[in-house]
Amino acid sequence: MFRHQGKHRTLKHNLQIAAVLSFVAGIVNVVGFLAITQLTTNVTGHFALFIYDVAHFEFWKGTVYFLYIFSFLAGSFSSSILIETFKENQKLNVFVLPTLIECIILISVAVLGSFVQLKYPNLIACLLLFAMGLQNAYVTKISNATVRTTHLTGLFTDLGIDLSHLFFYNTALQRSKLKSAIKLRLYIISFFFGGGLIGGFLYSKLNMELNTLIFAAAVLLISLFYDEFRFYIIQAKRKHR
Repeated sequence: MFRHQGKHRTLKHNLQIAAVLSFVAGIVNVVGFLAITQLTTNVTGHFALFIYDVAHFEFWKGTVYFLYIFSFLAGSFSSSILIETFKENQKLNVFVLPTLIECIILISVAVLGSFVQLKYPNLIACLLLFAMGLQNAYVTKISNATVRTTHLTGLFTDLGIDLSHLFFYNTALQRSKLKSAIKLRLYIISFFFGGGLIGGFLYSKLNMELNTLIFAAAVLLISLFYDEFRFYIIQAKRKHR
């Protein structure tokens, strides 16, 4: 699901990566909000608050929201730079690099969170937004902008449009493509919601707090390992034929 790109990608690949990454984003979203009362998977609300502070000439107060926005942008930029730098290397799965960095960030926030949560909550927000920027960029590149996993606003818009098209698209090919798109969007929404539920349960009921992010990182690492292991198994079978 991480390796296949362009024409080699199928609906199954997109569903797999959508399930994993939207689940992780759901966890990060809930944990960030419960820990520091900030949204840490998108910047829409932060941009509105930034504009509000600027409009009231409270420029210094608005700086923190600018940092949130910049952190997400920097994560997206860094992810794309890594992918473009190493994409010519045929032996390297370039999407492993930003995914591993995301895991390192999530684990670091979990480990250091108890020390910095009270004194530097904005640092936690910036790190999580950077990680989500990384994720949003590489899943966009992997799926050719078909899959977005860190926010749902555009997703619900697209889902509403697709559902309305069910009343107008009549050919078998049109309806097949439309149903595939609807299925993908429902997968992302469902797993984002599921990740939020699991994240909230682990954070509050099991008192894992920021250590819940280690669980999210583990999901990513297991998915990477599974993807690489499956790839090498397929290669080995081809060599023996």
